[in-house]
Amino acid sequence: MISHPVIWAFRSSVRCWRHTALLKAAPWASDVTGWRWYSNSIRGGVTGMEEILARVVAPLPTYETRDKSPPPPESNSLEFMHYYSSLDKEDKLGVLTKLSQDFGVDHKSVSELSLKLLDTQLRDLATILQVEDRLRYSLTPRYKQLLNHISRVEGGVKFLVDLRADVLEIIASKASESPHVRDLNGTLKSLLSEWFSVGLLRLERITWQSPCEILQKISQYEAVHPVRNWTDLKRRVGPYRRCYAFIHAAMPGEPLVVLHVALTEDISDNIQSEFPHMGQFSSLSPIPGFSSWFQGLLNQYKKEGWGSDLLSEQEWKEVEQATDSAPGTPAIEALRKLIGTSEWMHSERLSRVLEPALMRLCAWYLYGEKRRGYALNPVANFHLQNGATMWRLNWRADTSPRGVANSCGIMVNYRYFLNETSKNSALYLQNKVITASEQVLGLVTQFQKNSKL
Repeated sequence: MISHPVIWAFRSSVRCWRHTALLKAAPWASDVTGWRWYSNSIRGGVTGMEEILARVVAPLPTYETRDKSPPPPESNSLEFMHYYSSLDKEDKLGVLTKLSQDFGVDHKSVSELSLKLLDTQLRDLATILQVEDRLRYSLTPRYKQLLNHISRVEGGVKFLVDLRADVLEIIASKASESPHVRDLNGTLKSLLSEWFSVGLLRLERITWQSPCEILQKISQYEAVHPVRNWTDLKRRVGPYRRCYAFIHAAMPGEPLVVLHVALTEDISDNIQSEFPHMGQFSSLSPIPGFSSWFQGLLNQYKKEGWGSDLLSEQEWKEVEQATDSAPGTPAIEALRKLIGTSEWMHSERLSRVLEPALMRLCAWYLYGEKRRGYALNPVANFHLQNGATMWRLNWRADTSPRGVANSCGIMVNYRYFLNETSKNSALYLQNKVITASEQVLGLVTQFQKNSKL
């Protein structure tokens, strides 16, 4: 009996699309002079940038003419796309900051309409609804029109995906603290969510007979277990495997979400099994970030001079003996170096000593460490949103250098019970409740008994 195949999927990684050819339809794409003009215009000052933005970002039509105003010419969208694509990272930051700040919401108009809405509360319902509609319209950023129009030209949606990748990078690197840039990100996210809703995506099975371009991109995008060569890729789309990709009509040839599936007799507990070149086994999933999280704890404990609650007294003694280190900070530093270099994996004694501690720490990392109430680990968050049960932690499941560096070699099963997925998903999304097995909960309880976190 083949168990229900559980899927490990990684969401679209917009950053890996950045170098793809973009504007096939741009009439001046091969015009070297045009590229030079755009490149130099911003470096000579903000004047060139302001002129271009003023030209391509059309004023928001009045409320009365919102449905009657003709759309701006397609050349505006192409001009902005061509101009923006010619800039380096620093200049793109300047454009995005200027675009979001000077071509966003008309705050004065919003304030006036907000006051007017308060004044109309005693009026008839029709008047109140009309003012509310005006207020809603006035909350539309001016640049949203440009984004909408860009999405309608060839290569436009792909351009906006890359544009949001730039915005996310700016926010993550704190290159700009502007709230306007964050608002631009929110607008882009909302638009992309509409354009990439499930109903607009096409699910395609990927086989060895699929176009070479698709196979190559799936190979390049693999973020968990890198594809070694074409022979390795052929195995991953061959017998007893299933590979699927979501494709959007506006971005043909670009796999947005890739799902690798392996069909096995039982729930796998390691990737050194029957198919060593497999990307994913059923519900067997990596735990990216665990090792770095644990390293952060050890660094914190080293600074504060305590760490007895991470390991038991007996475990610390064995670490001290195995590393020939003194109690306290020296032992913490020795353990930190061991985890950082993965040397402990080569010692049967250390591996045996660290197994119970790392297993309960990993269980807590997956189950207890949260971001806005949801699982901090992105893989866990993905499966839990889909209604999976956090089923089992597996020791030495991935002993490859990458597996040891990312998660101390531990992997986790997420098990899907079809009659429970909807309930589990609702519990997680609405109440932030994680459904877990007795093994996982037992490890979490052990961690809580030792830890003061």
